[in-house]
Amino acid sequence: MHKLKALIAGSTGYIGVQLIKLLVKHKNVDIKYLCGNTSVGKNIIFYEKSLGSKRLPKISKFNKKYLKDVDIIFTALPNGEAQKISKFLLEKNTLIDLAADFRLNKSSEYQKWYKLKHKAINNIEKSIYALPEFTKEKVKKFKIIGCPGCYPTSILLPLIPLIKNNAINTKSIIVDSKSGYSGAGRGVHKKYKDKNLYESLSTYGISFHKHNSEIFQELKKITNSKISFTFTPHLTPMFRGILSTIYLDLKTNFNIRKISNILKKYHKNNHFIKILKDNTMISTNKVINTNNCLISICKTKNKNKIIILSSIDNLIKGGAGQAVQNMNIKFGFGKFEGLR
Repeated sequence: MHKLKALIAGSTGYIGVQLIKLLVKHKNVDIKYLCGNTSVGKNIIFYEKSLGSKRLPKISKFNKKYLKDVDIIFTALPNGEAQKISKFLLEKNTLIDLAADFRLNKSSEYQKWYKLKHKAINNIEKSIYALPEFTKEKVKKFKIIGCPGCYPTSILLPLIPLIKNNAINTKSIIVDSKSGYSGAGRGVHKKYKDKNLYESLSTYGISFHKHNSEIFQELKKITNSKISFTFTPHLTPMFRGILSTIYLDLKTNFNIRKISNILKKYHKNNHFIKILKDNTMISTNKVINTNNCLISICKTKNKNKIIILSSIDNLIKGGAGQAVQNMNIKFGFGKFEGLR
């Protein structure tokens, strides 16, 4: 069986390393190049000891000449970098970006939220924002795939089916999300060195977190109703995992049982999405090192209000796992390949 030849750009970051750990288990993928900037010449074992037994290339600086040797390029780079690579893509190449360069449909929105001018505007139209449970087979038509951010993944998976079914008030959505510090990248240790990172809880990006943009974009695609939500992210003293607590007002004639049925029906064939028994308390420990999303619908003292708990591993379902999931769909591989 022909194996896809893969290049991973940004291979030494938390997401890049996690992607390598998934792809070395994938029977349909052969990692041809590992690329980085400050780590050229090193072995990946320097960043992840568990990969020491795997035969992997040494880290090299990206060169567009590499593209002729590979089928698929994964970019786990800072924002602004994948768009540069996208301009060199050959007909045989597929690019899967794990940053934000191909998440937003409008370059003006990208510049507004990321403070960067998009340098591959024509490629935005050739790309797809791909949350696999919703885009499904559509990715097969695209050569550039933008993977959602970690917070939006945990938020959109429960919200989109409910809004499609006109079950909630879209003007009063409140989201409180807590993430492990790996979500801020390897530089988090320097950035938070004076904030006792490992023993404290920190808010950041209130009202202005970049993920607001893609949450709003994706919700507006499915409704003509006004969308108004408040999203507050927190950094926690754990390495990985996200728990989003979502506060919702129900429309008339909806209750917790109907909400649960909507989500169970919608995600019936989405094998990584687990709708738990109502009022189940969730721990991030249950999703660590999996591509799963756990969702629990909880009642409150007010019958027209509910709380939804949604938890993922930010490095897998919110990152590398989602990229592999999109690859599996695009190339017709088994849905669990590389993700068990």
